[in-house]
Amino acid sequence: MTTSKKSWVAAAGAALVAGLFSVAPAAADSTLKVVVHADLKILDPVWTTANITNRHGYLIYDTLMALDEKYVPQPQMVDRYTISGDKLVYTFTLRPGLKFHDGQPVTAADAVASVKRWGGRDPMGQRLMQFTSALEAVDASTFRLTLKEPYGLVLESLAKTTSPAFIMPERVAKTEVSTQISDYTGSGPFIFVKDEWRPGNKVIYRKNPDYVPRAEPPSYLAGGKVAKLDRVEWLYIPDANTALSALQAGEVDYFEVPPLDFVPLMERNRNIRLVTIDPLGFQALLRPNSLYPPFNNVKARQALLHIVKQEDYMRATIGNPNYYRKFCGAFFMCGSENETAVGSEPLAGQDFEKAKALLKEAGYNGEKIVVLQPTDRSEYNAPTMVTIQNLRKAGVNVEVQAMDWGTLLSRRAKKDPPDQGGYHLFHTAQGGTNTAMPVANTWFNTRCDKANPGWACDLELDKMVEEWSREPDVAKRKAILERIQTRAYETVPYVPTGQYNLPTAVRSNVKGVLVSGFPVYWNIEKQ
Repeated sequence: MTTSKKSWVAAAGAALVAGLFSVAPAAADSTLKVVVHADLKILDPVWTTANITNRHGYLIYDTLMALDEKYVPQPQMVDRYTISGDKLVYTFTLRPGLKFHDGQPVTAADAVASVKRWGGRDPMGQRLMQFTSALEAVDASTFRLTLKEPYGLVLESLAKTTSPAFIMPERVAKTEVSTQISDYTGSGPFIFVKDEWRPGNKVIYRKNPDYVPRAEPPSYLAGGKVAKLDRVEWLYIPDANTALSALQAGEVDYFEVPPLDFVPLMERNRNIRLVTIDPLGFQALLRPNSLYPPFNNVKARQALLHIVKQEDYMRATIGNPNYYRKFCGAFFMCGSENETAVGSEPLAGQDFEKAKALLKEAGYNGEKIVVLQPTDRSEYNAPTMVTIQNLRKAGVNVEVQAMDWGTLLSRRAKKDPPDQGGYHLFHTAQGGTNTAMPVANTWFNTRCDKANPGWACDLELDKMVEEWSREPDVAKRKAILERIQTRAYETVPYVPTGQYNLPTAVRSNVKGVLVSGFPVYWNIEKQ
């Protein structure tokens, strides 16, 4: 679509805006209206890795530790901590005055239960629990973590940025990790207004008047989380033209992920500002289901490497070459300290005949391959369409099952066979500092039934990741990382399909948007 045509569509879409935003907001300077990238359907940030749920978590919960702008762990809910001389005992004391949204104080027992539940699901949490011999409350404000042996990533684990250890009341945190929570009492700067939640339409958060921010200025995800807004309204508008019209008209303030082909139009509008909140960016990926044929066979997963040409995926998904890399062979993010191209040769050379041969070796004989297609998420829908086309070029019998992203998130968590409600393949993305670390990279977890949907299973690779996490010497750690990546390209937990950045669009009167890796809403005000 040309820019002039987009302008016409955007103008025409303005007629829809009044109907969508007919409810009068609170005072203009106290309510932030945000167009979010997905519909919020799952509210448990431990149960799912969905980005939208993670962002919901940061609004209503807080964390014990957090990374600053130099990616150094800093105390957040923690007031102070000590580490024993033998590096085996970490003692944490909570800040005074912390309260949950129901008015009850945050205690050490709440922190212990929350970390334990998170540690049963998250790959970095699982690793920390593996090294832990005891995690227990000492008194109402102090808890102690005792290790079996020294582990150098304790603070980094508690400061994990995506899918972190959000602190919940003990009664909530005792929910089985396989069961979604139903009590959304939080500990953070905003309160989830459940009565006003309209799935498929909007989510409402209001300022937590009892939240006690840290005194330090905000720095990435650390420091003072000062809620300067009385209300945050998330609006799910799957039609991007309607969302752009609303932004142009001032009916919304914050467009989380505008399509990149809207960028020239927005750059010419003096009332709109584009900001980059994630300097490292996102890694797009294709995830096979390792439970069922053919992708339970390593040869079939290797075949996927040969159908991918990253630049084609990035052209289809991002379009503007200023916002993506033509090729990145690193599992742990290009531009990070763990960047390496070791082992990535199969990914660098698209070869459909090689893919066909590998699929045949895996025993594939024309059976239907179920691909999940999220119709309402362009950044996932576009690469899915490329994969469908490439699979067919490799002789694969593709069955496309289209659905919205929220439904896909629930569907991908099912372990049913593909012909009984399961699946073979789906696309997603991840980003930030966690992706750059083998022990924290969400989709690199290869612990079989303890891994994320797709259930990558390579315990030998997992042992290498553990070896990396134990090694304090940076040079030796680099050598281990290269062995990890070499193994990963052999067993293929997922296929990296590209690395990219996305700008966020805000109205020019919105101030205080932080470089934080993903959207957070403290420090923001409207002027």
